[in-house]
Amino acid sequence: MPANNPVCPTLRPYQREAVTRVVEHFRESDDPAVVVLPTGSGKSLVIAELARLARGRVLVLAHVRELVEQNHAKYQAYGLEADIFSAGLGRKEAERQVVFGSVQSVVRNLGRFADGAFTLLVIDECHRVSPNEDASYRQVIEHLKRANPRLKILGLTATPYRLGQGFIYHRHYHGMVRGEAEGFFQDCVFEQPLRLMVKQGYLAAPLRVDAAVERYDFSQLTPSVRGLFAEEDLNRVACGNRATPVIVEEIIERARERRGVMLFAASVAHAEEILGYLPAGESALITGATPSRDRTRLIGDFKASRLKYLVNVAVLTTGFDAPHVDLIAILRPTESVGLYQQIVGRGLRLAPGKVDCLILDYAGNPWDLYAPEVGLPKPATDAEPVQVECPACGHANLFWGKVADGIVIEHHGRRCQGLIEGEQGKRGAVMGANSAASGAHGKHQCSFRFRFKICQACGAENDIAARACHGCQARLVDPDDKLKDALRLRDARVLRVSGMQLTAAVNGRGLPRLKVTYHDEDGATLDEWFALETPPQRGAFATAFLRHHLRAPGSVWWPTAPEEVITGRERLKAPDFVIGRKVGRHWQVREKLFDYVGRYRKADNTDYPNQKG
Repeated sequence: MPANNPVCPTLRPYQREAVTRVVEHFRESDDPAVVVLPTGSGKSLVIAELARLARGRVLVLAHVRELVEQNHAKYQAYGLEADIFSAGLGRKEAERQVVFGSVQSVVRNLGRFADGAFTLLVIDECHRVSPNEDASYRQVIEHLKRANPRLKILGLTATPYRLGQGFIYHRHYHGMVRGEAEGFFQDCVFEQPLRLMVKQGYLAAPLRVDAAVERYDFSQLTPSVRGLFAEEDLNRVACGNRATPVIVEEIIERARERRGVMLFAASVAHAEEILGYLPAGESALITGATPSRDRTRLIGDFKASRLKYLVNVAVLTTGFDAPHVDLIAILRPTESVGLYQQIVGRGLRLAPGKVDCLILDYAGNPWDLYAPEVGLPKPATDAEPVQVECPACGHANLFWGKVADGIVIEHHGRRCQGLIEGEQGKRGAVMGANSAASGAHGKHQCSFRFRFKICQACGAENDIAARACHGCQARLVDPDDKLKDALRLRDARVLRVSGMQLTAAVNGRGLPRLKVTYHDEDGATLDEWFALETPPQRGAFATAFLRHHLRAPGSVWWPTAPEEVITGRERLKAPDFVIGRKVGRHWQVREKLFDYVGRYRKADNTDYPNQKG
């Protein structure tokens, strides 16, 4: 490093904290880390400061040349020199201590990066790092690690999740687990919430307005196995739609007092149609097929306000910096909250005279920009983020679920996301019957499971998708095998449950009881009876019934009478199958199967074998 650097750029408080946390993390660990900063928060400055502080060589990667250029420019603001390795920028330099490169160019020239002196790899927009080990980023990582096994790897992103994968990191510094332990990135060491950025005046306020005109209806479209909508499906809805000219007319009207307008189209054909309705001479279109020279010219004209309207198709969602943009029009469905946040983020940077950014959504996107992120796809359109406290460690988990009258009546969580240590870890293991894996700094993931599969060999609770017990490694009995075995027995009854009835009844001695009756489609039934008069009876009911039937397992609900259970029946779910065995003249419920995904059908499917006898 030069000894007489000029005055360094001033970092905002959250940027300084991000740098500090990264340095502290890598002093203690070689685990790949993530910093989450909203679009427009100045990731480039954080990268520049870390590159300045690094003792060895630094490689900063991005997937588009605009980001390579931005990150390089921020580093140069320190009065320091760095190389650029990007074919798109016409430079392939890799000799200086710090190199800013595009991943596409670097992966094709790995021999230029064989120097074992690289100690830090920084990846901008790191949510693009694929789990596939053959992907470009992973090839670069493995190449650098062969030269230096202790390479520090830092990713920065505004959207730390991938379609089909969920969160890209395992542990969060606030003391919770988000993604899978097998993921590439292990620790999120710093995160700055978008709402706080807006509140502190670091970003312009997003002003979402309900459009007053007819919208597109993309609700019937289904994403492909890759999680993306097919272009032909998008065209079927958007192209030639009678709503398009009216929508564009409203955008123009609302843009009268606005300076820069970005329109996000569903497809190339749709974008070309939109462009035809915009003012000639003030508008331009950029797609993936736009020649590089034309793209550079059009973006330059837009940034210089020689163009007011810029239509694009999935090419300006990242790496595009035009602070004067103050109207975002979304005319396409967004497959994820991450993409939605990236699109809206194009308009949240500050600029002189800019007060807010108007967000016009004509595609009915369901995402809430400020909503806590769950990281997994919505299980249903009416699901929302709900907070569920772990009964073992008290961690406030965030799952998809439903709320009624202020009560969480359903959630889809499987295991507590809390990170705990010491005696709490032991308590969690007892209540969850699972040994937790070690985390950073001696912490463990709480072992309490909201949904579980019990090992018949040792009694341990396992994930509902597990095939072998985590405790004794015994093979877990497949639900299909249970059904098949029961169907062979003459003294067993298997019900494919089509209904569950709750009744306040009395037993033979006249004492109040809760009667639970399971029905199948042919009228066969099996019954269970529960007493709730004493605390031990209520505890037994909670263990034998509630923990399995609650749509929001782990909820604190201790009904004291059958009538309370019946009143709260919306909080309960029926099993998919019930297996009963005959004891004397009566049938007893021996097993209930929930969350069934096997080959025998549930009550609303086909191909279920008939049971005889």
